[in-house]
Amino acid sequence: MAEFFASYGLFLLKVITFVVAILIVVFSIAMLGSRGRKPGSEGRIEITKLNEQLDDMKEALSFSLLDEEAQKVAAKEKKAEEKSERKAKKAAAKKAKKQRGDGETVVAESAKNRVYVIDFDGDIRASEVENMRREISAILTAANEQDEVVLRLESGGGMVASYGLAASQLDRIRDKKVPLTICVDKVAASGGYMMACVADKLIAAPFAVLGSIGVVAQIPNFHRLLKQFNIDFEMLTAGKYKRTLTMFGENTDEGREKFVEDIERIHSQFKTYVNDRRPVLDIEKIATGEIWSGQDVLDNALADELQTSDAYLMDKCEEAEVIKVQYKKKKTMSERFSIGIQNTTDGLLMRWLDRALKARFTIG
Repeated sequence: MAEFFASYGLFLLKVITFVVAILIVVFSIAMLGSRGRKPGSEGRIEITKLNEQLDDMKEALSFSLLDEEAQKVAAKEKKAEEKSERKAKKAAAKKAKKQRGDGETVVAESAKNRVYVIDFDGDIRASEVENMRREISAILTAANEQDEVVLRLESGGGMVASYGLAASQLDRIRDKKVPLTICVDKVAASGGYMMACVADKLIAAPFAVLGSIGVVAQIPNFHRLLKQFNIDFEMLTAGKYKRTLTMFGENTDEGREKFVEDIERIHSQFKTYVNDRRPVLDIEKIATGEIWSGQDVLDNALADELQTSDAYLMDKCEEAEVIKVQYKKKKTMSERFSIGIQNTTDGLLMRWLDRALKARFTIG
């Protein structure tokens, strides 16, 4: 038995060594690949035509409801229709090419207005602002005043500077006179509402939470704990108010007053920004840090309509070409590997948590 366990242990060590060696090689290749990447190859803009997606779903559902014979007829008709469309496009392209060759002006067929859709799912650092910046830049190269930009926004707020930058990116759309609609299905609070108020039209789902126009800052202080163990803490600064409150030093009333003064100043800037972009608000009434949902959102003019983003975009598909614009950053091999491990771990934890909750709340 001892010989068996010794052999098994040796085999296990060999397997672990082999796996680690493979991981090192893969990681090294990924690092070399990322070093050789060209500056302009870090990502790309992806376009999805939502009209086509909606048509495909409608067609698939209608087709599945037909009997077998009707499905065969519908399939033949669809094939003939697609063939006819290909011929028409080919003829139009040929005609345009001939016109350009003869020096004529190519007159484009009247097309529907475009609705450009972007998404922003905000964390505390507004990490998606970099992607949104690129998406907005791409849209503004093509959009005009007859088009529309729709932002599907979800955020509970976060860091002041990060969300200030995100809101400023949306201001670029307003500055170009392109209509901006912002849809909130779940939450746009604090910094999230700072972004939402930029909209020309703000739409909230019936149970979406909006508001929280306030500023909060909190910091733990371990001074008494350090003092209890005779641990000194020294901090050297230049400038009277370089540090007002600290985690380890002894905080003073003067420092607290200055800290509150700074917060009040930021809050005042926040209110001014919101009020300038949404003057219908009673800013002093709603800038208390409170949140609202449902009819209260309309009563306080925090939004213009109660509707889900899905309903709004489906209506738009009837009258315009609806295009989702998304910037996709290329991930290195090491990033994909780490994301895979993280997703696997998260999935396992969520499954075990789900099982535990089911076991806890099962009636029987």
